[in-house]
Amino acid sequence: MARSSKSVARTLEDLTLDSGYGGAADSFRSSSASLCCSEAHGGNYWHLTDSMHSRHNSLDTVNTVLVEDAEILECTGQCAKLPELEDVPWSLGEVASALSKDEEMSLPTPQQDVLHRLSVLVSRALVRVAKEAQRLSLRYAKCTKYEIQSAIKMVLAWTVSMNCISGGLSALSLYNMSTEDDKFTRGKSARCGLIFNVGKFFRWMVDSRVAVRIHEHAAIYLAACMENLFRDVYARVLRSALLERDNGIPKFTVETLEQAVNSDAEIWGSLQPWQHLICGKNANGVLSLPEGLTLQRDHQQQRAGKSGEGNTYSQSELRSIEQCLLATRVGSISELSDLVSRAMHHLQPLYMKNHNNGTPMHQKSGMIHWAPEAIYTLCYFMHCPQMEWENPNVEPSKVTLQTERPFLVLPPLMEWVRVAVVHTEHRRSFTVDSDDVRQAARLLLPGVDCEPRQLRTDDCFCASRKLDAASTEAKFLQDLGFRMLSCGRTDLVKQAVNLLGPDGINSMSEQGMTPLMYACVRGDEAMVQMLLDAGADINSEHPSVFPETRQATPLTFAVLHGHVPVVQLLLDAKANVEGSLQDGMENYTETPLQLAAAAGNFELVSLLLERGADPMVGTMYRNGISTAPQGDMNSYSLAAAHGHRNVFRKLLSHTEKGKGDVLSLEEILAEGSELEGRSMSQMDLIRTGKAKLKALKEAMYHSAEHGHVDITIDIRSLGVPWTLHTWLESLRTCFHQHRRPLIQGLLKEFSCIEEEEYTEELITHGLPLMFQILRASKNEVISQQLAAIFTQCYGPYPIPKLAEIKKKQSSRLDPHFLNNKEMSDVTFLVEGKPFYAHKVLLFTASNRYLNLLKVSHMFRLFPLNIYVVFPFLCALCKIWILSYQLVMQYLYCGGTEALHIRNTDVMELLSAAKFFQLEALQRHCEIICSKNINTDTCVEIYNHTKFLDAPDLASYIEGYFLKNMVILIELEPFKQLLYDAPPDSPGCDILRDLEKTLAIRIQSIHLSSSKGSIV
Repeated sequence: MARSSKSVARTLEDLTLDSGYGGAADSFRSSSASLCCSEAHGGNYWHLTDSMHSRHNSLDTVNTVLVEDAEILECTGQCAKLPELEDVPWSLGEVASALSKDEEMSLPTPQQDVLHRLSVLVSRALVRVAKEAQRLSLRYAKCTKYEIQSAIKMVLAWTVSMNCISGGLSALSLYNMSTEDDKFTRGKSARCGLIFNVGKFFRWMVDSRVAVRIHEHAAIYLAACMENLFRDVYARVLRSALLERDNGIPKFTVETLEQAVNSDAEIWGSLQPWQHLICGKNANGVLSLPEGLTLQRDHQQQRAGKSGEGNTYSQSELRSIEQCLLATRVGSISELSDLVSRAMHHLQPLYMKNHNNGTPMHQKSGMIHWAPEAIYTLCYFMHCPQMEWENPNVEPSKVTLQTERPFLVLPPLMEWVRVAVVHTEHRRSFTVDSDDVRQAARLLLPGVDCEPRQLRTDDCFCASRKLDAASTEAKFLQDLGFRMLSCGRTDLVKQAVNLLGPDGINSMSEQGMTPLMYACVRGDEAMVQMLLDAGADINSEHPSVFPETRQATPLTFAVLHGHVPVVQLLLDAKANVEGSLQDGMENYTETPLQLAAAAGNFELVSLLLERGADPMVGTMYRNGISTAPQGDMNSYSLAAAHGHRNVFRKLLSHTEKGKGDVLSLEEILAEGSELEGRSMSQMDLIRTGKAKLKALKEAMYHSAEHGHVDITIDIRSLGVPWTLHTWLESLRTCFHQHRRPLIQGLLKEFSCIEEEEYTEELITHGLPLMFQILRASKNEVISQQLAAIFTQCYGPYPIPKLAEIKKKQSSRLDPHFLNNKEMSDVTFLVEGKPFYAHKVLLFTASNRYLNLLKVSHMFRLFPLNIYVVFPFLCALCKIWILSYQLVMQYLYCGGTEALHIRNTDVMELLSAAKFFQLEALQRHCEIICSKNINTDTCVEIYNHTKFLDAPDLASYIEGYFLKNMVILIELEPFKQLLYDAPPDSPGCDILRDLEKTLAIRIQSIHLSSSKGSIV
């Protein structure tokens, strides 16, 4: 009987393994299971239990069935889908540049259809990251780099998220290392070393309402991560075996892109259109372990390093571990408990690799534990009731099949662990609770939803097995005191205070929150008043180990969540209007006014200003790098960066008490060095005015970067000077928004930019933008303004002159032999007239003559030495015989000194010199042409020059165009040259050539080490 039961069990096990089912867990009869890997698996290896050896594999655990994948995919078609983005914060040109940035992938840029499809796929990952960051940001009502980090770790697979976060860290490090001069003269993307525009990402996050407050570091992280994700996906496609290659060069098409993505379990799920996240499997439903975790490799390393048999995995154990991580369904709570414990043990190396993401040090030191209620919650989603043991006490045990679970697309256990642990780490906890599992289910399962996690008193304590009984009892009593205070009953305040511990009403929870802070978060005005009456510290500070709310006070939390009545109440109770900031101290947190300005809360900003809040205060960053003395991102900058124009104007209208006579910005700019003889009070006023000027410069920089051109113009109207970067960004925004009046106003302002401000950005970004505007706009005013700018950039220096080419001929004959019939050995027919010459001279004159005389059968009239010259070019010039005489005269005289060239013949001679490859004669003709250039002849000469392909003369004429463009732009021939390019010559682009010539000129005059020496 026993043998029969074992045989049945073994057969069922083999069947499940062959069809994709599998298990690796202890017996469901196990009465106890550890909930943390550190306690259960403290060693370097996993030792299987006796029950595991006896049963080989669990009959409870069920994996995804491959034969059901078609049905599963059909069902997913009915699931809710992600919104398709109409506007993404990148362009296809930026994507192409980002892909070619990696030197290891120096391949041809993919076609536009491939780039477009790749952009659509990655935009889905962007939407997922934004949605998760949006939910995480609700906790503290702002999105920082920590929310972006956690969202990326939730949405992307282990290896992919590590690469993206590493890219974000690198970009942020470069940004923080920017010098003081770079802050306003270079764009954020350039300072971060990124291709993607950080300002666009910031604006997109604001417009998409990821949070009411966006920290600039969050935008940097998101831009860097998306750029790295593009490169990662592209690299995976290139490494794919499905990619066809032609002579080693990959054939990159939309079809190969789709096939490569579908076969990669690390990226396929995050790039799909469904709202729920499919992870750990590819499009065929094949489950796979993360790339960073290779059990077989670890097994080999252990065998090489240790000889003891007890310290190595057997093949069956390796298979069991893999089945543990890939398990999708379980049959009992004890089995799940053991599976989670083992999964945490084997996934720990991935957590260690992934902890280079800037997480505070206190978070890195501990191990993550699973609370019992978290295991029960996870069991609800992973429980498999279609395989229930009818009576486990009867031998042999009977299995009955029950109803199917409502979720057909179940993720493997390792993905449950990954997402839940990320939620735990984000809230700076060491214990996974049931809400973390519910948040994971909302992301991983279709049709599941739950509210975002908020700051609440019932979320402030999780029992830990590492605490002794007395400490645990004190924690429970404190937790009870917090709950009693949150109920709002005044008659329980005294009893609650007694339970909170030695600090009483000012005790802090594990989250660093006091009862007053919790009440301010909820906006409970009555509770706030009750706690203040009970003696709560109105200016208590949040511990600094929590970066999102470092040194936050109750007033800070009330402002964060926009509770105006509570803010009014706290200010009436003498709360510090600057939060934790004290006079003379450096500010390492955001003040209430900064938070209100970033959120655009006009009512709160007005209230705080009335109570004396200082809009000039910025925030210092603890990054080990020197920052501005008063910090960065003051209230002006935050309002401008988020596009809150009404709030920004309110801040501008505020005048500090006792400082109503502060110098205007115009007076500061004009003040110069006239400081002698001023009183101390006047010096203070000047310093205050200069600080405000610097603050407004910073605000102007951020508003221009993020595309809020109206605010930028407002700041400029106050007298704040332009920088080249802010002017270019404002012009770019106006051009993309088709705001012609603002474009005209900005072009008029270019003359206000000092030449010392000219940087490489003027060449790389400014000139392409301005020529693009000139090409797209036929408006005469804009054309005249651009012409004036180009002339100004070209400078007052003369056009570089063309120099004669001093080239001696190897052979030379006396001019007496010129066209001498008696002494000649070769005769040319030019327009039917004979012309006599000598081979010895022609062979060394140029390669063209050499080749002409070698291929004599093409031109020679046999048997005489007579050659027909230019029969196919006669239509181009009417006086070819005269031009050929001048060519021969140049050859026989050995130079251009004896030539007498009329202005009417110079273009014909230039054509002949070009045809016969006589460089010195060609340059001589070009010099004569350059002297004949004026406003009437320049266009005609330029057209002939481009036809003859004389680049040096063309560059000279382009310099003439740029230097005199203000006059030329009024002439019809020049307008036709600019705008009416002949369709049969697509390679001739006058605007592109002018841009190139002007770029070389600016580089020589303004950016080279020897400025102005080119003339």
